[in-house]
Amino acid sequence: MNNKNELHIILFDGTCNLCSAIVRFIYRRDSESKFYFASLESRAGQDLLNENNLSTSDFDSLVYSKRGTIHIKSSAALHIFKNLGGFWKLLFVCIVVPRFTRDFIYDLIAKNRYKVFGQSESCSISNLDIRNRFLD
Repeated sequence: MNNKNELHIILFDGTCNLCSAIVRFIYRRDSESKFYFASLESRAGQDLLNENNLSTSDFDSLVYSKRGTIHIKSSAALHIFKNLGGFWKLLFVCIVVPRFTRDFIYDLIAKNRYKVFGQSESCSISNLDIRNRFLD
């Protein structure tokens, strides 16, 4: 595997059912197999958070590391869509919306994700093909 600073890495809340569904969504549309995944709670996730001086206990944020550049929350989502390609990259136009507005909406969803989508005891992604793209 390449140096992790060269990879497209998505960190997500491994116990969040919405987050796990989003990982499966990205995986199915990642025709170039460029995205790798790790839960925020995992060793690889914690290491990446530490290396970038990000909170190691706040699991409300999606984190996207693209070749060493870090994006969080709504910016992470938009950059993932941009790099997913196809129709999805058109969503990147939303980057013109001020970040505080985008992150306000993101935070509302993050705050209520367990109530609406549920939570599991541990990462619920069991598909072996996806698991092969996990860093831990």
